[in-house]
Amino acid sequence: MAKAAAKTVQAGAAAERRPALAGQEVLASGVKVTVLPPANRVSLRAPEEAVGSLSRALGVTLPQKPKTSAGKTSAGKAGRTVLWLGPDEWFVIDEKGGDALADCGKAKGLHSAVDVSHRNVAFAVSGPAAETAIEAGCPQDLALAAFAVGACSRTVLGKAEILLHRVGEQEFRVECWRSFSDYVFGLLAEGARDAAA
Repeated sequence: MAKAAAKTVQAGAAAERRPALAGQEVLASGVKVTVLPPANRVSLRAPEEAVGSLSRALGVTLPQKPKTSAGKTSAGKAGRTVLWLGPDEWFVIDEKGGDALADCGKAKGLHSAVDVSHRNVAFAVSGPAAETAIEAGCPQDLALAAFAVGACSRTVLGKAEILLHRVGEQEFRVECWRSFSDYVFGLLAEGARDAAA
C-alpha cells in the first residue's frame, strides 16, 4: 500500500503551505476579528548577563518588567516586537520576515532560541468592543488602566493558552498554537457577536 501511495506523488512536486484560517474574519458592530499574516517567531530564554548582547543582536531592548513589550518599526509599519513572558523568557515576533533566530545566533552569552514560526497563528481583535469580545473568554482585566498599550501576558481564552498583546487602545494581538486556532477563532467570533448584541 505504501508503494501505491508513493506512486501518486509526482516527481518534483512541491508541498504548498497554506496558513491556518487564512482570509477568515468576523465583522460585528464595534469589533473586528481577522487572521494575521504569517510572521517569524522565536521563543527565547536567557540569563540576565546575556540580555544586553541579545538586545543588540535583535535591535530591540529586551523588556525587563512583567506585562511589558518593546518593538521596532520602520516607516510606520510593524516590525519586530519582543514580549516579556518571565524573568528569563521572551517571545520575539517579526512581522516583516526578518530572521530573528539568525540574529539571536550573533549574540554572545548563553541563551536558548527556538524558531516557533509555524507553531502559532495570530489574530487581530480591534474596535471599541475589542476588550469585551476577548473578555468573553479570558479572565484577565483588559481595562486600559490595568492592561495599557504595549502590555502583554500569557493567559487563557476558554481552555486554550494564548499570548495577548495590546497593540493599541482598541486593538489586540492574540497568539495561539496552530492546533487550537479553530477553537480560539470560534471563541473570539462568539465574543465579537456577543459584544455587538
